[in-house]
Amino acid sequence: QVQLVESGGGLVQAGGSLRLSCAASGIILSIDTMGWYRQAPGKQRELVAWITRAGSSNYADSVKGRFTISRDNPKNTVYLQMNSLKPEDTAVYYCNAVVRAYNYWGQGTQVTVSS
Repeated sequence: QVQLVESGGGLVQAGGSLRLSCAASGIILSIDTMGWYRQAPGKQRELVAWITRAGSSNYADSVKGRFTISRDNPKNTVYLQMNSLKPEDTAVYYCNAVVRAYNYWGQGTQVTVSS
């Protein structure tokens, strides 16, 4: 019914930047919260950032001041601008969208930061 398609992952040098995008498709009347999670090898999945439909955002302490989440409601798209990337940011990043209290997930996109 609802599919999330991610793009923008890749390999970048420490200190560089990447911009992740996630577009929701299908029959969607309204998306509540959208967010980004990540999971590094041997680590638990963690919430990186999320944003409400009205535009209120929150961030994990580890990325505050470096990452910015935004959304385009007419396009059903959420973005994650990642600056000053560090090797510890290396992980698979997953897009999430909440529609009437149901969670939809993207397939994940690899972000690798080399030192």
